[in-house]
Amino acid sequence: MTVALAPMSQAHALFATRIGVCGLAWNQAALVAVQLPELELTQTRERMLRGLEKRHGQQPSHAHAAYPMAAELPDWVCEAIGGMQQLLAGVLPSSDWDISVQAEARVQGVIGDLRPIWLKRQAQKLPQMLPDLRNLPLDEFGVSDFHRRVYAFTRALAPGQTCTYGDVARALGDMGLARAVGQALGANPFAPVVPCHRVLAAGRQPGGFSGGQGAITKLRMLELEGGAWGGTRSLFE
Repeated sequence: MTVALAPMSQAHALFATRIGVCGLAWNQAALVAVQLPELELTQTRERMLRGLEKRHGQQPSHAHAAYPMAAELPDWVCEAIGGMQQLLAGVLPSSDWDISVQAEARVQGVIGDLRPIWLKRQAQKLPQMLPDLRNLPLDEFGVSDFHRRVYAFTRALAPGQTCTYGDVARALGDMGLARAVGQALGANPFAPVVPCHRVLAAGRQPGGFSGGQGAITKLRMLELEGGAWGGTRSLFE
């Protein structure tokens, strides 16, 4: 689900995940940005807010209220964070993460584990189930039509499923667009809700990745999902 609204009052929060502390910004209707972990918390927040400033033309210091406590969040934002935490927890054993994420949240003042909220709202009882997050609304104000088409195709990829930039270009009707697809995914302001980590370069190469620690983060996220190539073969055998 996507919407394209004029800029409105926005807020943001940082939340713990298995791969590090992510950022999330939202308005009254939809998510406006998601940020994968940078090396430092301040870098994660600043990169997300700089991207919002570029798209919405607002000064981050004045346009966003920070929410450090889960109890202050709107219910649907709690559910969105829980869903992303569930996705990034992955299919690998996660008992170590279950403990460390809460410790990290307490020490650094970020939002802790909200996966139980997501599981309850989705009526899913199996904690190993990975969400596809396609139900989360996105505000694509400032996103070009071509980028929206790329993101819509990418959102249809299930956890663990991969394709190539060329596959996306072919689906959009022009194999010559493969490079443009890569550029669109490199500018993705909604990872992992728009799962650009599932789109690879030709020859099963990871390709570029602008989030976190680059290709290392991309491959780690795929590994957590089971990283299937063509729906069957693991990337990490």
